[in-house]
Amino acid sequence: MIERIKLPKIEDRRGNLSVLEKDIVPFEFKRVYYLYDVPSGASRGGHAHIEQNEFLIALSGSFDVVIHDGNNTQTYTLNKPDEGLLIPNGYWRELHDFSSGGICLVLASAVFIEADYIRDFEAFLQFKKQ
Repeated sequence: MIERIKLPKIEDRRGNLSVLEKDIVPFEFKRVYYLYDVPSGASRGGHAHIEQNEFLIALSGSFDVVIHDGNNTQTYTLNKPDEGLLIPNGYWRELHDFSSGGICLVLASAVFIEADYIRDFEAFLQFKKQ
C-alpha cells in the first residue's frame, strides 16, 4: 500500500535535520539515487517494479508522483524534506511537475536489475491481472 511516512525532524535555529534509519524505512535499502535538474514539463518514472520497493523524498522543491494500482490513479505532491512516500512493488509510478530546484531522493530495496522493471503500461495492466 502507498504510504506517506513522516521523518523525524530535529528543529534548530541553525537549521533542521531529518534522519533516515533502518526502522523508519520499512525495507533494507540497497541503492540510493536522486533526480535533479529535471527540465520544465519533463517526466520521470513511467514504470513499475515487480519486486523492488522504493521510498521517495523531495529534498528540495516539489514534484507530483502519480500512482496507478491497475485500476485507480492517485496523485501525491511531495514538497517536504521530512516526509517520504513509500511505493511498494507492483505500482506504476510517474513523476511530473518538478519545481525549479526540485530534487527527488530515492531509496530502493534492490540494486538496478532491468528485468525487475515493467516499462510498458499495457504490460503493467496485464501483470496486475495475474
